[in-house]
Amino acid sequence: MTKKVLILGASGKIGRHAAQAFGRAGWQVRLFDRARDDMVAAAQGCEVIVNGLNPPNYHNWVELIPSITRQVIAAARASGAMVVIPGNVYNFGARGGALSEATPQTPCTRKGAIRVEMEQAYRDSGVQTLILRAGNFIDPERNGDVMSMLLLHAIKRGRVTAMGDPAAVQPYAYLPDWARAAVSLVEMRDRLGRFEDVPFPGHSFTVNELRSTLEAELRRDLRVSRFPWWAMRLAAPFWELARELLEMRYLWTTPHWLSDEKFSRFLPGFRLSPRREVMLAGLPSKIHPDQAVARGAGRGLGIDPVH
Repeated sequence: MTKKVLILGASGKIGRHAAQAFGRAGWQVRLFDRARDDMVAAAQGCEVIVNGLNPPNYHNWVELIPSITRQVIAAARASGAMVVIPGNVYNFGARGGALSEATPQTPCTRKGAIRVEMEQAYRDSGVQTLILRAGNFIDPERNGDVMSMLLLHAIKRGRVTAMGDPAAVQPYAYLPDWARAAVSLVEMRDRLGRFEDVPFPGHSFTVNELRSTLEAELRRDLRVSRFPWWAMRLAAPFWELARELLEMRYLWTTPHWLSDEKFSRFLPGFRLSPRREVMLAGLPSKIHPDQAVARGAGRGLGIDPVH
């Protein structure tokens, strides 16, 4: 029997890479269309739902995240599907060091509290749920990820942007790796608990380390520039995204990374993409031609829209 997965948020970073990874693993992939489809109906016959829905630019999380959560839980209950969610580190507040499934969740922001409540709703629902928790996303398609939009947005002018302390270690999740890991964990779902919180270790590095790697690759000197938080403060009264970014500023000065203990126990043979490849993924193709990504990667992978 063909395995079926429903991808929510198929046009977003998580959705696209999840669709590709499941398709390559032989799954039949359904892409959910919020404008036309009923989620409960779309989930029928699916063993897995990947929840890649996320309001853009942190818009109105306080209302939209609980609404999405209720819809996904209803669809999973009706279909019996397992739910996969890309977790983040907002739950832990300003706690530094190694973060694991056992780390106390003491959020220091409104968004962190919303994420804690969201995860608790899945835990309480009884729906089988996998939180595959990750750090900053790196998308080789450069689709609004932290590397292309923030850290390397000025690379053509010879600058790497530091959002905070350039010597602070930060965790990064290369999305093709995250998606492959999600498939591997889903395929052992019979051995997982009803609610599994699995940190995805990815790669952790500092802005200074990123700069050094890029300098060696590009054969030119680069300088680290500071992100203009002052401009965010000025814009905050009338720009929602500026307010939301300011709330998360603390993360960039808090050295932290995700523990690999539980992940390695579940997937001992999993191989991450090389660290250098991950660091170079945010470079524009005009600077680093072999980073260009072929479009239409979903074709021929058993991906079909839901109507």
